Amino acid sequence: MRGHIKIFRRMAVLAAVWLCSMPMQVFAAETQAVETAANPFYATFWALVPPIVAIALALITKEVYSSLFIGICVGGLLYSGFQFEGTVTHIFQDGMISVLSDPSNVGILIFLAILGTMVCLMNKAGSSAAFGIWAGKKIKTRVGAQLATVVLGVLIFIDDYFNCLTVGSVMRPVSDKHNVSRAKLAYLIDATAAPVCIIAPISSWAAAVSGFVPGENGLHLFIQAIPYNFYALLTIAMMFVLILMKTDFGPMAVHEKNAKNGDIFTVSKRTYESMEEKENSKGKGKVIDLIFPVAVLVVCCVIGMLYSGGFFSGTDFVTAFSNSDASVGLVLGSFFGLLITVIFYVCRKVLNFRECMECLPEGVKAMVPAILILTFAWTLKSMTDSLGAAEYVAEMMNQYAGSLMNFLPAIIFLVGALLAFATGTSWGTFGILIPIVVAVFEATDPSMMVISISACMAGAVCGDHCSPISDTTIMASAGAQCDHVVHVSTQLPYALTAAGVSFVTYILAGFVKSAWICLPAGFLMLLAVILLLKKSPLSKRKKKMAP
Repeated sequence: MRGHIKIFRRMAVLAAVWLCSMPMQVFAAETQAVETAANPFYATFWALVPPIVAIALALITKEVYSSLFIGICVGGLLYSGFQFEGTVTHIFQDGMISVLSDPSNVGILIFLAILGTMVCLMNKAGSSAAFGIWAGKKIKTRVGAQLATVVLGVLIFIDDYFNCLTVGSVMRPVSDKHNVSRAKLAYLIDATAAPVCIIAPISSWAAAVSGFVPGENGLHLFIQAIPYNFYALLTIAMMFVLILMKTDFGPMAVHEKNAKNGDIFTVSKRTYESMEEKENSKGKGKVIDLIFPVAVLVVCCVIGMLYSGGFFSGTDFVTAFSNSDASVGLVLGSFFGLLITVIFYVCRKVLNFRECMECLPEGVKAMVPAILILTFAWTLKSMTDSLGAAEYVAEMMNQYAGSLMNFLPAIIFLVGALLAFATGTSWGTFGILIPIVVAVFEATDPSMMVISISACMAGAVCGDHCSPISDTTIMASAGAQCDHVVHVSTQLPYALTAAGVSFVTYILAGFVKSAWICLPAGFLMLLAVILLLKKSPLSKRKKKMAP
């Protein structure tokens, strides 16, 4: 009986504490809402200042870690009203700890670690070197090496993360053999990651876009929008034109000129050069020891994404892919891909089990720079979110939508590019802009809605392609093992060229509303611009050592 009384007393005390805490919880929530509403920087241009500061510092100082952290600190200061305690708690508790607690982000980090391990396994087995020797016999020119990189990137359209790291690990030995600069390799990887995924109906990006279209058949709209995705299509075309015409301009011209003379890095800071010496060690591996793990990885990742979308529970293929969780699917797929690769290597006696396990910490270590930059980039995005960047952009879009109807696709493209560049995320840009576009055009002009949705996707990919804090840009640097700031600075003139032509093409599309007219016009404009750039001094810069 006494035991029951004790239990009853404890329950009464807990209930009293809970009831007393309810007003405190309500008060805390109200206080937070009041603080957000009272913040003079919320949903204003100041919300975009932290990423602008980070990007500007990264390009000026050539140092990405401190630049990103300073941008994060600026965001924390603006959010807290320049209070020390509020700034520190917002940066670490609401920012860094929060993003590292997010299941999707943790999944991406695990996926990176597993892929790093697989790359280390292939290098230690000597399969990368064997593939390089084999490809060297088949691919005999610099043009061939670059074209092979683009074709492989186009074929791996499932996910941009997977694309960047897989293409990088496979094509690095080939591009090095033919003296293609790491900067050019990183550009080719980056330009065939997001741009290919955004026009592939079966990809994690198609699934994401489909989920952002309220009240509509998202996948059907996605397919309709493909011919109007001018930035993605022009970027892919631009790579082929540049390679076949043997044209480079801007900082890339310096890197390519140096690479032809044997210096594939150009910069004095050569983070990955010592890593290359370790990777070039001789092993027992053959070409099959690289092709088999990559093929298994592709198959397992597709199966993992279908599983996360409910395909094995009765959901049809298209719906399963549309509902898939890329983070979960890629983790499951890469894990089983790694497991099968280890078993394959041990059975073939290419590596023993202990040597395979030694690759685990080495592979994770190789991915530490990418993991650090991703963590800082995610934290910086959380700063812009807390300052109301999305609300600011949405308000601006709604304010000017009516008066500039025919120019709206071009404006949406520009806004999407700027927002993705500042925040480093294309998926977040989809989530902000696509519902606004649907609300504006759904009942009035369905054809303009399709063009504007495509402009939103194209702008988001453009900003993601240019931004130094973008996941895809970071992973392209990691895949090519190229200095991150070098990759950003060398590819920016190329991306801006495609963006400028796309912007003009979207102006034309707002009036003509026909992809069959606008797309050929865009290709012709792009070709004319590249021919002009080929004759300009930008493509004939002298060899020099970059800082």
